[in-house]
Amino acid sequence: MELSPLAHAACSPAQRELWQGLALSTRQADPFCSGPVWQLSFHAALTPLCRPHVHADGDSLLAFAEQPLPSGRLALAPLESYWFFGSPLLGAHAPELLADWLAAQARRLSYMPRLVISGIRPDGRRAAGLVRRFDSHFQLLRIAGGLQSAASLRGGLDGFLSRRSANHRQKLAKAARRARQADIVFERHVPRDAGEADALYARMLAVESASWKGLGACGMTEMPARRLYAVLLRNLAQHGMARIILARHEERDIGFIFGGTTGTVYRGQQFSYHNAWKRWSIGNLLQVEQVRWLCEEGVTRYDMGPLDSEAMRYKAHWTERRLPIQTWLLIPRQGQDA
Repeated sequence: MELSPLAHAACSPAQRELWQGLALSTRQADPFCSGPVWQLSFHAALTPLCRPHVHADGDSLLAFAEQPLPSGRLALAPLESYWFFGSPLLGAHAPELLADWLAAQARRLSYMPRLVISGIRPDGRRAAGLVRRFDSHFQLLRIAGGLQSAASLRGGLDGFLSRRSANHRQKLAKAARRARQADIVFERHVPRDAGEADALYARMLAVESASWKGLGACGMTEMPARRLYAVLLRNLAQHGMARIILARHEERDIGFIFGGTTGTVYRGQQFSYHNAWKRWSIGNLLQVEQVRWLCEEGVTRYDMGPLDSEAMRYKAHWTERRLPIQTWLLIPRQGQDA
């Protein structure tokens, strides 16, 4: 099945259900970002002119977009082709499906295109399957790698906190007492349509603009992040997947946290707080409140994304699982590119 350039609008409920189900059931390092909402939101917001290809057969699916090369030829890359969080190959027979589909693309283009595949777990079955199926016809080069972080929510909030350090728990308890004394409250929101999503996004952007990220012009108030998260939040709202908490004091928003659920997995996206409140551990309190809410809903896994830069080291306090991922470039060997 092929999606039009308006893939985010043209993906049928049946197509989306298959895609989402495979993202959840195939041991992905980042199930949410392997699914349709993240992949199609990125494509719609940042690369809408790149022709998407979503193809499924039986229990497997692939999702790529055409990327122009300086040579004038095309490469095929994941729809989300900046962070490379998700996998464009899902299902038990994805390598075989990809081989057949690539042969058809080579006939269409009159050459075998280069291919970028992300979200590969180096010790997983997908890596072994790609080597087995493509090594004789392609050079397989690792071009990027990363480390994803995740936490179990088994045992509810108490179970989650039991897996944090004693020092971290003490700091959280102290911050919570101070917040109660200052009458800081936390509002939960699940937007259900574009209007609700846009209104909440405006409130989040107002907080972000007063945060250290906004003041430093490096947050989601800046393009293209501003556009990406606007599209993502709308698409999450369409399916009831967004989970947003706003921290408030005296009827003013002073912080927010938001992300999306898929099945029993939650993937955090962004959180921020007013710079004037930086001594109040608003970010930590928002994380605890989000975990509390997710546990009440029966979510069992909290994904926090990359843990491979100094700015992301704080996630080590909140997570116990480390999931390496790689991105590979497949270059046709001599004689295959014809």
